[in-house]
This record gives sequence, C-alpha cells and structure tokens, in this order.
Amino acid sequence: MIEKASRPSPVLGEAWAKLPAADRDTLERRVHELRLDTRLATLTVTMNIYGCGSPRRGEGEQRSGAVEAVPGRRRSMEDVLLSDHQRRLRDHFLAAPVLPAPAPWHPVRDRRTPIGGLLGIGFSVHPDSGHDLVMVVSLDGHGLFDAVTGEKIAREHEPDPATSTPEDTPDLACPGLGPIAGTRVHIAGLSGGGLHRTTPDGWALDTVAPEWPNERVLLSSDGDIYRDPPGRGWWHIFHSDYSTFRAAGFSPSGLTLAIATSSDLTLWRRPTLDGRT
Repeated sequence: MIEKASRPSPVLGEAWAKLPAADRDTLERRVHELRLDTRLATLTVTMNIYGCGSPRRGEGEQRSGAVEAVPGRRRSMEDVLLSDHQRRLRDHFLAAPVLPAPAPWHPVRDRRTPIGGLLGIGFSVHPDSGHDLVMVVSLDGHGLFDAVTGEKIAREHEPDPATSTPEDTPDLACPGLGPIAGTRVHIAGLSGGGLHRTTPDGWALDTVAPEWPNERVLLSSDGDIYRDPPGRGWWHIFHSDYSTFRAAGFSPSGLTLAIATSSDLTLWRRPTLDGRT
C-alpha cells in the first residue's frame, strides 16, 4: 500500500465517500505520483473527472466529465493537466497504428532477435566487408551482429569487468570484439548516449511516449509527424509496450536502422542511400 499524499478537504467528504474504492485508490495514487497540490480547487476538478455525485452510466445520465478523448479510454488527470495542444498531440500519436517500415527499408530478420538483459547498442563497420555492425552490451556479456545478414559473428561471455558496461567509462564506450577488436564502440542505452536520428538523405527517427513509459518509434521522410496522418510521410514502426525501451537510431552510413529494448534487438536495412521510391 502506498503512502497517501494527503486526504481531501472535509468540504469534499461527502463527495469523496461516494467514489468507488477503486477510484479513490487510483486518485490517491495519482496525487502521490505526480505530487499534486491537493487544494480544494484541484480536488474539485478531479472529482468532476470521476463524476462523483452523478449517477453511473446506464442510469439515465452520463457521468460528469467522463468524456473520452480517444474511444475506449476515459479522461484522466493528465487530460486536465495538459494544454489543448498537448492533448491533441498525445491523441494524434495514440491513434497511429503500428505500420511496416516503407520501401526501401526492409527487416533484416522476420522477427526480433531476443537478447535478455540488453543494456545498450552501438554501431561499427566490418573492416573487410564494409557491412554495418551492431554491438550489443547485455547482462550476459557482449555480442556483435552483422546488420546485413542479422548473423551473430562474435560473442564475449565474460568481458573485462572494468570496461564491460559503458557507464564504467567517461565516453560511454566498450572495447570491440571479433573483427573490431582493438577499437572502441560508443554505446547508447540504459547509461545514456545516443545514436544518429537522421540520415544524409533525409530520413529521420523520433521517439514519443503518449502513454509513458511505453515508447513509440516514428520513422519519417518528408512528412510532418505532428500534423500529417500516419502513413503519409511518417510511419509508427515500433511500439515498446512489452519491454523497456533502450535506444533507436541509424548507423553512421544511414543504411541500417536499429531499435533495442531490454529484451531484444530489431534491425531494418536498405541497400543504398537516396532510395526513397
């Protein structure tokens, strides 16, 4: 049971008592989490959202304030705390379905590559083939994947503890392995850092969280993600609603797109730049 942030004013005692127990718990939890001021005005607005004092739906009157911004979802405290513009953007992204990445992008594998305890990823280049490589740092060690084939080409189960995770170094980098041994790879993920969010020929990647903490990854070319409908210049290609988001970005070459969560790695690939047809 969480520690209650506060109790409602005695003025609202009767209305508070009319709330179902589940709604009272939800309200108190929200107040605690968001550290909201529980002054009379704030509580009065909150009571209106939950429709206290009004008959339940189906009894001849709709509950006060229970307008659904998105079908199937009742208004919450956030609906009141957000501005109209913020609510519009949130509902815009919530309504966007997950879509396949557009041509010329194609998945490297038919499904995600499972990697338990994934902490972060970074890009490198194979010294012989020139293929993009993705280095993965996890609780079980380090791995190296060919971004063209999806094949794991190197594995280090017990890396040096002093440099096994990026937070142990000032540049958030880890030693390379396999064909890139002797180099350092910058890692983005749990410890910070970042990957390229744009390509030389105009593709871009954004992450949004209209229902935090579930991140959604948006790929765009010439579309406006804030105004255009999904599928018209931008695509919602990934929804991290099953695992914790770690990182997303392009390789420096602009040919590989990687998204990592705490449990898996997903890769997309294209053959050349300037291939948006």
